[in-house]
Amino acid sequence: MHPTDPHHCLPKDLDQALLIGRVWRDTPQPGPAIVIVRRGEVLDISAHIATVADLLDLEDPAAFVQDVEGESLGQVDDLIADSLNGAENTPRLLAPCDLQTVKACGVTFAVSLLERVIEEQAGGDPQRANELRRDIQSLIGGDLSRIQPGSPQALALKADLQARGAWSQYMEVGIGEDAEVFSKAQPLSSMGFGDTVGLHPASRWNNPEPEIVLAVDALGEPKGASLGNDVNLRDIEGRSALLLGKAKDNNASCSIGPFIRLFDEHFTMDTVRQAQVSLRIEGSDDDFVLEDSSDMREISRDPMDLVAQTRGAHHQYPDGFMLFLGTMFSPVQDRDGPGQGFTHHLNDRVTIATPSLGALVNHVGRSDLLPPWTFGLRALFAHLATRRHH
Repeated sequence: MHPTDPHHCLPKDLDQALLIGRVWRDTPQPGPAIVIVRRGEVLDISAHIATVADLLDLEDPAAFVQDVEGESLGQVDDLIADSLNGAENTPRLLAPCDLQTVKACGVTFAVSLLERVIEEQAGGDPQRANELRRDIQSLIGGDLSRIQPGSPQALALKADLQARGAWSQYMEVGIGEDAEVFSKAQPLSSMGFGDTVGLHPASRWNNPEPEIVLAVDALGEPKGASLGNDVNLRDIEGRSALLLGKAKDNNASCSIGPFIRLFDEHFTMDTVRQAQVSLRIEGSDDDFVLEDSSDMREISRDPMDLVAQTRGAHHQYPDGFMLFLGTMFSPVQDRDGPGQGFTHHLNDRVTIATPSLGALVNHVGRSDLLPPWTFGLRALFAHLATRRHH
């Protein structure tokens, strides 16, 4: 594996970026602290704001971050390096969200739509995927990415595919009126930069999903964005979409980081719309390297439409939410043999990156062998109470 330069894990325009995040501090009281990055320095601002959810709910969080004072925790390059190396007794990055639930949108790119249909038809068997891929592409024809979901053209294609017996529940959310929005992870359960992400031990066909994640406040307004890995179990979900919960929400199966970058004049929703999210997977036991990317310009549904489908008169999130926007990445590169496609090996290193947000780096382990999730909402409330007394 090639070494990672900590500076390459940060936005290319770091001096202009308004970054907020969370770190674990062992002193003065063990627990999470809220930090910002200013001129390359990490500042603990926990004395001024209780949670990231509170910070995002401010009318102008960017102005708050520019002016607030804090306790210096050193240089951000050192924090990145310590988090990557698993250093002990030093601050290390956590996922940059806290009270927010973590939601995710699936099948928002035409390329991934085809792969989901293939998963379903294959019944979770990667051996059948290649043959099915050819058949389904031949059957559908044309370029799905040019079809606007919910449009008359999309509904006409739906009727045609239904008549041919080729309709799919993935097609429904890919080109139908309603997006797929599911609960990916619970508040405080996401992993952060440098952590190990987890695969369910039953899975034999899986992959990372490199995505941009919006940080949305309690009123449904996106206030910033981060990078995320929506760990994907293709075999379990492929057996039945009703297994989505089992496939998606497991110990360490969600990673977000390294920071949330707040929207301002230098970083806007249009930056997100134009982003290209790169992915690099490096094997530790087979010298395997896979590099690919996901181009947000090819997304089928606008990010603001996905936010509106998640929160509105039908559903509120008083603590805000993190929203994975989906990916066009679906790995088909053979790893363990011809026709077997890609699947993770333990200890793979996964790097998800885009210039405006930096890079999210994680290794891959098994959910049942990783440390259990123990720090939940009650632990956070107890920590906040202890901090107030000091």
